Amino acid sequence: MFATIREQIDTVFREDPAAKSTLEILLCYPGLHAILVHRVAHRLYKAGVPLLPRVLSQFSRWITGIEIHPGATIGRRFFIDHGMGVVIGETAEIGDDVLLYQGVTLGGTGKECGKRHPTIGNHVIVGTGAKVLGNIKIGDGSRIGAGSVVVHTVPAGSTVVGIPGKIVRRRAESDDDLEHGKLPDLAGQEIAELKDRLQKLEELVRELSRSTLSQ
Repeated sequence: MFATIREQIDTVFREDPAAKSTLEILLCYPGLHAILVHRVAHRLYKAGVPLLPRVLSQFSRWITGIEIHPGATIGRRFFIDHGMGVVIGETAEIGDDVLLYQGVTLGGTGKECGKRHPTIGNHVIVGTGAKVLGNIKIGDGSRIGAGSVVVHTVPAGSTVVGIPGKIVRRRAESDDDLEHGKLPDLAGQEIAELKDRLQKLEELVRELSRSTLSQ
């Protein structure tokens, strides 16, 4: 358990430049608190202990604002930055070295049974407020942009943005950051295309009007 705590603390230092000391991380990082409680709750859940795992997850939710079902499977060096509003469903599976920001949901799409939550690969980053829904897979090294809604499987090394999420870039797994300032604005592009089409239609109408008046 001490080795797990040490690894989680090292992960915070690696992912968050604001982290100044081990004591600060232990006292002030709800993402750390949530994942440590989840490790215990998940072991109890897998052992078939009734009720207590859910009680622990609810306690963690009260004090951190992060809701992780004890049935969720989470790999090593997992980090939730800030964390408020994060929801991770019962059958979600998360690989190693995954980073989630606040407001992320790894949820289902209805009342289906069985595997109903996403599988997240290794070295994945999910941006603020993104929703990844259903029994889908997010490939290793992928990046999900802030506010995106992803309902289809994403190949490894992809960057996804928008509602619904669209793949806008393929990138190497070794790339580190999710640079939102450099991501394409899909809605803006579509609006620009509509404006261009509208302008062409207006020019066509004017030409037809002039032609009709000249006859």
